[in-house]
Amino acid sequence: MAKKAVVIKGDGIGPEVVDCMLSVLDRCNMQSEIILGKAGSEQWDKNNRRDASYIPDETMNMLEDCDACFKGPTTTLPIPNAPRSVAVTLRQKFDLYANIRPTKTYKSLTPDRSLDCVCFREATEGLYTGMETRITDDAAIAIRKISRLGSRRLLDAAVRWGLKDNKRKMFCITKRNILKVTDGLFWEEAQAAVQDTSMELSEIYIDNMAQQMVIDTGRFDKSVLVSTNLFMDIISELASALVGSIGLIYSANMGDDFAMFEAAHGSAPQFAGQNKVNPTATILSGAWLAGHLGETHIQDAIFEAVDHVINQGDVITWDIGGDATTTAMTDEIAKHAARLLHR
Repeated sequence: MAKKAVVIKGDGIGPEVVDCMLSVLDRCNMQSEIILGKAGSEQWDKNNRRDASYIPDETMNMLEDCDACFKGPTTTLPIPNAPRSVAVTLRQKFDLYANIRPTKTYKSLTPDRSLDCVCFREATEGLYTGMETRITDDAAIAIRKISRLGSRRLLDAAVRWGLKDNKRKMFCITKRNILKVTDGLFWEEAQAAVQDTSMELSEIYIDNMAQQMVIDTGRFDKSVLVSTNLFMDIISELASALVGSIGLIYSANMGDDFAMFEAAHGSAPQFAGQNKVNPTATILSGAWLAGHLGETHIQDAIFEAVDHVINQGDVITWDIGGDATTTAMTDEIAKHAARLLHR
């Protein structure tokens, strides 16, 4: 039976980069069924902010009937009583505990720096559970929840990825000298996860990690980086800067029964409609979706095509040193991917 996925175009630049991704998949003759759904703050605004969620019931029903989804970038409004983000809502709804960002450099962009790592971020616990309360008019607290189960399943997934992808070093990022109980529990599970495997485990504190990634980037090459929700949110953003642009970083949110794919960048409404943003992260996330749905030949062709187009450097967007439009770069990737599939 053919698999199917819901695609949400999102807000800001979302519709244009998602259309680019869909055009590449179409040129590659993807057979899995794609169903379009709405979600995000723009449609919430158009609905006069009546809904309790950025995801309409109709879209949620579609998601429950699919194998996976693709989420274009969405805006989360920083206003009182606004819904929580689309990403957090779907991570918690479908228990998507592993946020995964493969991150690698391109020779043409960073010839003096080499980094090929994968960031594993726990996506259902930590400070992102949103458990906050005021204790006085002038003070508030947030609860950082870390569980043994939540830690174990993330760390087991990180070890499996590393062993399969020939990344035998794992850096566990904590602040265990201060957060002795919560990070202590996470570190215990990291040690248990690598036991009886060939994975080499190191612990590094979050503040030192941020420094070391900049001054000794090569130390983290061919490695798995793993941490709790907030820490890895920060470190994965730093990693994206080291490879040249957040516009290159693709990601997935994986659970045991569902997966959500998305570019790592935000909705960038200031660039909407200008045909200038980098489509790479969205296209690569879409390729990963195709592979997840069983069409690995399409995933492999698109990944190879992106490598070719970026390293050739003739048709790339401004953020990585070129002057091509979003659609021109997309077309170049699509043409090369289609050639690879028909050679």
